[in-house]
Parts: sequence; structure tokens; C-alpha cells
Amino acid sequence: MKKVLIPTKLESIARELLEQHGGYQVIQDQSTPLTELIAAHPDLYALIVRSEKITAEIIDSLPDLRVIIRAGAGYNTIDTQYARKQGIDVMNTPGANANAVAEEVIAMVLADARHIVSADPSVRSGKWEKSRFMGRELAGKTFGIVGLGAIGRLLLKRLQGFDVRALGYDPVLSEERARDLNIELVDLPTLFAECDFISLHLPENDQTRGLINRDLLGRMKVGATLVNCARAGVINEKDLAETKQSLSLRYLNDVYPKDEAGDKSIAAVADLMLPHLGASTVEANTNAARRAAEELIEFDDKGITSYVVNRDIPAGLDEAYGDLAYTLAYLCRALVGGDHPLKAIETSFYGTLKPYAQWLLLPMMAALNKNFDRSMDYAAALQYLKDMGIDYRDREADPSKGFENSITVDITAHTDGDQLMVYSVRGTVTEGNLMISRINDFDKLYFEPKGHAVLFTYADRPGVLGRIAAALANEQINIDDVRNPHNAKGTQSLALLKINQPASPDLVRRVAEEIEAQSACTLSF
Repeated sequence: MKKVLIPTKLESIARELLEQHGGYQVIQDQSTPLTELIAAHPDLYALIVRSEKITAEIIDSLPDLRVIIRAGAGYNTIDTQYARKQGIDVMNTPGANANAVAEEVIAMVLADARHIVSADPSVRSGKWEKSRFMGRELAGKTFGIVGLGAIGRLLLKRLQGFDVRALGYDPVLSEERARDLNIELVDLPTLFAECDFISLHLPENDQTRGLINRDLLGRMKVGATLVNCARAGVINEKDLAETKQSLSLRYLNDVYPKDEAGDKSIAAVADLMLPHLGASTVEANTNAARRAAEELIEFDDKGITSYVVNRDIPAGLDEAYGDLAYTLAYLCRALVGGDHPLKAIETSFYGTLKPYAQWLLLPMMAALNKNFDRSMDYAAALQYLKDMGIDYRDREADPSKGFENSITVDITAHTDGDQLMVYSVRGTVTEGNLMISRINDFDKLYFEPKGHAVLFTYADRPGVLGRIAAALANEQINIDDVRNPHNAKGTQSLALLKINQPASPDLVRRVAEEIEAQSACTLSF
């Protein structure tokens, strides 16, 4: 029998399911220190943990360990890279706490709007301060949800009984799906400007860190409420502190850089603080426990690896093609515009890449949506696209075209006028270097996506490239490489310039207006 240790407070359903299976010996002990449990059970096959730190030293002390499951979504307390080196799969249970977090947002908003926390001790002390605790209602207000993944959609569902107007921001959710959910998709500046309440549901990564900054916060209504049950780093705390006072904002917080006791810098800003209670419900704990046990059983009995978060790329596939798939999708997304809802994605995999089509979809999804969990497998990715209302088709590649080991990505998106636009890019890997070979009708580009670049398409005429170069020079930006082809009819031109530093979106917008560009974007590969 395989020995499994659960050294944490976790609902008994995990132990019960594993024991009912018959293939596992389960030790569940939340009282004994982890180091002592490991010393007593060096022959462990699997660990199921919550917030316990699983270090390289712990992994080294368990020579038979093959699986670590985090009963929850985040796994930053586990040394996943070292586990991979030792042949150990790390898994998580994303979504198990989604409803708990959604309900927590409702609880925090209502508690703050009706002064529940401060009114209770006032009455208990014998006071009767009704005028002091004049509250606000949700009915008739505009509620914004930033991120419409599992939690965001559940929050939207919970809000439906409050008669609110719902605005949402999610760069992947389709217009059709948004209509089904009864939410209006808008860009972030519009959402922050129009909402009375805003709830954040974003992961923290390089793209979202500090996303909620002075510019967005300064657009908020006087007296509006911002709720953060996502991650501490998505908000620029300094900007929040400065903006909050001038606009009399309310800030409700449940997330911190570290989940531990001690002083919190956000205490000087927050009107309501909770000790990261989002997942702290009996039901969420039970869901995570059940999922952890089921994932271990499916992993062992059926080889299902849907929630492994530290797997290497498939055997036989050059890692560069995963980077290529990500880069092509990123480029396509930049071309259609980050705020335009997607309608469809089509792919073609040529040469020896066809057998890896399912795996290569995952880095593409990560490029299209920073909220996408790359621990998903192909089936989960397809379900995610379905949930977002996005059609996906992997076309049968035509080998006669000679695009050996190339990838083509086409994206269809809605424009501001609800018209459709399509962008198509193709690329390959040459001598270990990524290469963009085509963008729409502009073929044979042979452009290496590395560093920073700007891209414009426009009606072909003399002098446009010079005007672009002059605008960059005025900003002290040097040009390292240029591609300036015409389309087959000679009516359209593409200017793709590799530059020595990032070009600001404002600069690109000004240049686009000057040259009457059909499309324009700034890129950082």
C-alpha cells in the first residue's frame, strides 16, 4: 500500500476516500510537527498539504516521495523546481474555494456598507448612534468585477439578487458569453470610472503586479469601494494610500504579501481587514480535501495529470516551440488589442509539431490571458475556452505548403463597434532562434521576436517609414532592425521595427494617428 501523509487540518473526506480506495495507508496528524512526522514515516509516497512549507531538505528526506498535492490553488510554499528534479509531481486543486471567495466579497461589501463591524460594539456599550451609522444600499449601484474566471463569475451570480448594473473586465471573455452572463464588458479605465463597487479577481504575476495604480484609482467615483480578495501585489499600495484620501474611497482587504502574524502596512489604508479568510469555510476545505484525494486516485489509477503544476515539456518536443506558441499568441493578441473580447482561435501545426498540438495550446492560452492556469491539461483548456464563449479549431495542416515545423495562429476578436477583425501570424524555430515568418498578408518577414518592437500597418505611400523613425528618434529611441514589406497587391504596408527600449503606448498612439495606421501596437518579447 502507498503511504500518504496529511500533516494539516483538512476535512476527513480526503482520508476517507483514500482509505475506501484500498490502495493507500493514510496518516493524518495536524498536531505533531512536520519534521517529526517525516522522520517517523520516511517511506511516504504522497503528501497532501495546505500552507506547510515543503523544502528541498524535506524532499531529500523522503526518498520514496512521488506526489505532493496542495489542497488549494496556490503552491508557492512548495519547492516545485526541486521536486521536478527529483521526479516528484506537484499538484493543486484550483477552483475548490471559488464560491467561498465570492461569498466573502458579498459579506465584506455589506458589512462595510452597513457599518456592521463598528455598530455592534457601539450598541453593546449602551450607545444608540443611528445617525453615525447611516449606510448605503447595493440596489441601483454599478458593480465592477475585474477578472471573470471561476470566482468572478460566481460573484456575478451572487450579485444578481441585489439589482445592480454589472460591468466586467476580462480580455478573453467573448461578447456572446458576456451577454449570457448578463454583464457588460468594458475596459479598465471605464470600469474604474463608472463603478460604485469594484472587486478584484486577478492572479499576481509580471503582467498584473501594480496594475491597479494611480491612473485607475484616480478615475474612481468619490466614496466608491474597492475590494481586494485576490493578491496584495496587484495594487500599488502607495498610489492607493494617496488616492484614497482625496476621493474618500473605501478599501476592503483580505490579502497580504505574507500570510503571517505581525504589523501590516496596509492597515493604515484599509477600512476593513480580514486574515485571508477567502478559502476558510468548512465547505471550501471539504471541496479541497475531496479534490486532493480524487486527483491522487486518478493520477495513480488513470494517469490523469490535469493538475500537475511542475511537469516538463513532452518528451521529443524542443522547448523553443513552447516559447514560439506563446510568442505567436502574444503577438496576435497585441495586434487585435488587449481589451477586445475574443471570438475564435484557430491553429495549424506543421511537420513534426502535429503530435504536440494539444500541449502547445497551453502556452498559447497563457499568452492570451494572464489569468489562465498553466497547470491545466488540454481537456481543461478546451473547457475553459467554452466557459469564456470562445470557439477553438485546430485545422488539419497542409503538408504541401512546406511550412516544416511551423505554427500558425489566427485570432478573431470583436472591435469597439462589435464588428469582427482577424489577425493571423506564422512562425518557426531556426537554429534555436524564434522567427516570425508571416503577419496577415505580409510574408517572408524572418523577424526574430526578441527585445522591444513597434508595429504599424497602413495604406502604402512614400515617406511613412521616415515619419515613424523620426517620431522614435524624438523620444531618443534607436532602431535596431526594420521590416517594411508590402502586401501582394501593393496597397498595404507593414512597418515592424526592433528598437532599443520600450515605446510607450502614448507614443504609438500618436504615431498611429499621424500616419493614419490601420493597426498599431508596442511589443516586448
